[in-house]
Amino acid sequence: MNNRRYQKIVEEMTPKENRLSSMIIAFLVGGLIGVIGLLIYNYIHKFYDEELSVSFMLLILIVITALITVLGKADTLFSKFKCGLIIPITGFAHSIAACIIDYKKEGLLNIGSNTFKLAGSVLLYGIVSAIILTMIKVILNV
Repeated sequence: MNNRRYQKIVEEMTPKENRLSSMIIAFLVGGLIGVIGLLIYNYIHKFYDEELSVSFMLLILIVITALITVLGKADTLFSKFKCGLIIPITGFAHSIAACIIDYKKEGLLNIGSNTFKLAGSVLLYGIVSAIILTMIKVILNV
């Protein structure tokens, strides 16, 4: 069997994804996470100032996601709800917790060196983009 025929068979056998359905699910789940975050924020804001309330709300979402990852339920949820769970801060927390779980048998040094394996590129490009945009803003004096 040649390579082209094999690729054709793979394409025919691979299930097609309904992108519209996936986008709607991701939109609704991402929005639901936003609503949950807002509810948490509004409750905490009764007791603390705005900055601290935001910090606590983000911390709560991160801890919940890390717990779900450690309990082994995250992969099922992420496959069902796709980018709705991956794009918010919950995806960042999952990527860090998953790396920690993967390297826990290799000791603390490997855990430390591999913790940001998945999230590191997001941090790197986010920080570089922020620096570049800040420099543009300063130059344009906006």
